[in-house]
Amino acid sequence: MADEVILLDFWPSPFGIRVRIALAEKGIKYQYIEEDLMSMKKSPLLLEMNPVHKKSPVLIHNGKPICESLIAVQYIDEVWNDGSPLLPSDPYQRSQALFWADYVDKKGEEQEVAKKEFIETLKLLEGQLGDKTYFGGNKFGYVDISLIPFYGRFKAIEIFGNIDIESECPKFIVWAKRCMKIESVFMSLPEKDKLYEFTVEMRKKLGIE
Repeated sequence: MADEVILLDFWPSPFGIRVRIALAEKGIKYQYIEEDLMSMKKSPLLLEMNPVHKKSPVLIHNGKPICESLIAVQYIDEVWNDGSPLLPSDPYQRSQALFWADYVDKKGEEQEVAKKEFIETLKLLEGQLGDKTYFGGNKFGYVDISLIPFYGRFKAIEIFGNIDIESECPKFIVWAKRCMKIESVFMSLPEKDKLYEFTVEMRKKLGIE
């Protein structure tokens, strides 16, 4: 019997994009169910599968829910382990990948971040990247998957924050553009213009000038 894989998600969510990239990296076929979070309505299935936080994304594997995007990515890596791993096998390297992905997660969940702090965060991540091709070395992996979905928001951040991210953090942008050439990434990330239009719409809805 084939695995039944369902993803409850909202298209602009960077957290949902993480799961989509991981599924694509592993070549897993799944049913995508869009949650209409713009209307603030939550489907009965979402409430059933994630009764604690009541939010997407939720990965459902053979009827069992896996909530929180980083946990879902790790689950995907462990269950479908016959291909290229997303997390390092070395315990120390694995611990570092989990640490930095958690750092990205906490920063990504902040709704309003000051311009200076945002750039400082990117510079800190640049330092961690160093001269490596990807955060884990020569191979696209767990930390890259946790971080690259936020790249789609950069157009809106630059316009509304009046900053030039590439001039401030050139190494980070080189890494992001490299990631965008990977099929699982460019097929999963919405277009920047579409995300920008979504941000404009949300700001109007929230009364933010």
